[in-house]
Amino acid sequence: MRIHRAWLVAAVTFLTLVCAAAFRSTTSIMFMPLETEFGWTRSLTSSAISINLVVYGLTAPFAATLMERFSPKRVAVAALVLVALGTGLTISMTQPWQLMLYWGVFVGLGTGCLALVFASMVANRWFSQKRGLVTGIFSAAYATGQLIFLPALTSVVMTQGWRTASLVVAGFATAVIPIFLLFFQDSPEKLGLQPYGGAHRDAAGESAPKTARGTLAVLFKSARKPAFWILAGTFFVCGWTTNGLIGAHFIPAAHDHGMPEGTAAGLLAVVGIFDFVGTILSGWLTDRVNPIILLVFYYGLRGLALFSVPFVLGPQVEPPLLFFIVFYGLDWIATVPPTIELCRRYFGRAQSPSVYGWVFASHMVGAAVAASFAGSIRETQGSYFIAWITAAVLCILAAGSVLILRRIPAQAL
Repeated sequence: MRIHRAWLVAAVTFLTLVCAAAFRSTTSIMFMPLETEFGWTRSLTSSAISINLVVYGLTAPFAATLMERFSPKRVAVAALVLVALGTGLTISMTQPWQLMLYWGVFVGLGTGCLALVFASMVANRWFSQKRGLVTGIFSAAYATGQLIFLPALTSVVMTQGWRTASLVVAGFATAVIPIFLLFFQDSPEKLGLQPYGGAHRDAAGESAPKTARGTLAVLFKSARKPAFWILAGTFFVCGWTTNGLIGAHFIPAAHDHGMPEGTAAGLLAVVGIFDFVGTILSGWLTDRVNPIILLVFYYGLRGLALFSVPFVLGPQVEPPLLFFIVFYGLDWIATVPPTIELCRRYFGRAQSPSVYGWVFASHMVGAAVAASFAGSIRETQGSYFIAWITAAVLCILAAGSVLILRRIPAQAL
């Protein structure tokens, strides 16, 4: 039986998303080496992460527009170059502004173009069936990147230094470029093919924007609908509780409780293992279960889990902490497939990548706020306790707000 070309494109997309995740895996393990070498404060390094997350998030909706105008292939290759350039240049930095520019702007722009908006566009173009499953697989690419790179880069940082770790990421981004150029295709129509599962059977809705003005128009029009604010608001909380808090601060927080840095990095790698399983499972469920119910379940349980963090962290990996790690891994970005599907249902197939781009921007703004907030709390209070409890309360509020969507009719079912 011949394999549909869509699966080859999906495989290359997955590899490219893994590359974007490689940098995301370096952020938390760079805190202490940079602070030790340069004497920088936790607030300063947290600010650099916040800039990266904001640029990363705000790039996403405009990246969708650039891909519509210039093709996904060209934009993704340019993004890989930016990731390689930004991580490679960090080895020569000596001033905080260079950290902000290389980590914050260059890599933020590159990874923003390779965010899940790119994945959403590939899934929408190449799949009319199993779209939720494929979206889950793409989301799991971030878990795979974390699983592969976090332990490896932690070991490199501890034995060879943070500069070598930066060069490893830059080299990997460079190596992916020729593979992507050779095997990726923008759409099945360019090859005279239909999407996997046959022609799309749902309405495309309004056409996708191809200019920055059009992208902003999508935002203003979407913002008039309550569904947009619910999806953007809950994704703000998702970013707060993943990239911004756990992703950026779990290792230094665990270190505060006496846990070795290598052990804490290993726990984050375990999060990646279960994130891979949980996100693919979430994609499979999204094809079968009401996405609204899934989001209520995900956010509610995540909030309950976060309440436990200050009480389970310690110098050793005890069963309660291990339970938290496993659960949080399963729930890490399980919210992505149902959120993408709801964007498609409420805003139509053609514009849903742009709408999701703005929703994703909210996710990364939430992550940026959380990264700075948690860093400031740690610096002023001496612990992360308030940061953990705040995140838990936000998740409970998000779970409740998702239920409002049940009273709002969808555009495309």
